[in-house]
Amino acid sequence: MKTYEGIRIYETLAEIVAPDHTCLVVWDVQNGLIGRAFDRDTYVGRLAPFVAAMRRRMPVVYTLIASLPAHVQSGWSLYSRMRRFHVDDPSKLGKFLAKGTPESEVPRELAPHENDIILEKTSANIFVGTPFETMMRNRGIQSIIFTGIATDMGVETSARDAGARGFYPVVVRDGVSSMDREAHDRSLLSLDRVAIVADMKDILSATG
Repeated sequence: MKTYEGIRIYETLAEIVAPDHTCLVVWDVQNGLIGRAFDRDTYVGRLAPFVAAMRRRMPVVYTLIASLPAHVQSGWSLYSRMRRFHVDDPSKLGKFLAKGTPESEVPRELAPHENDIILEKTSANIFVGTPFETMMRNRGIQSIIFTGIATDMGVETSARDAGARGFYPVVVRDGVSSMDREAHDRSLLSLDRVAIVADMKDILSATG
């Protein structure tokens, strides 16, 4: 660690993810997304023990998708979902991961615990329209570790914005996934330039 003009500069992974100033984000690990992930058969079994171990060391925040009513969504939001789901009429979209449906639930192995923070959000950015940043500042959090789905959408968007807001963004290479393997791989390559990308085992070692 260096100090410059009164500012602490963390340099090693252990300094960056020190539990006293770090939070773990578990992004949108809902059945409807996990079931479409390229590594769906192994993803939950890989991530669950990591989250359990990190929960003993630092705060954990779960994000959940909360769709806005169609008549107050943006044209871009509707159009992008039409492209993603290959439909030509927004009326065919339905409500994405509607609350109370099996698709919206978090698998039992990954379910939040009593003291975890559950954050509903309506965009692919953890900072937009939520109190997340305020909560992190209140807790003295300086580093945010990202896991979840999808790497190339909400994870990358939020990690980039975290860095822009002065947090240390850390993406867990084997703790994120996507519906598209190629997009996932491209995203990790891109994130490696603007964030810290590290494996579970290295983060566990650094925080242990």
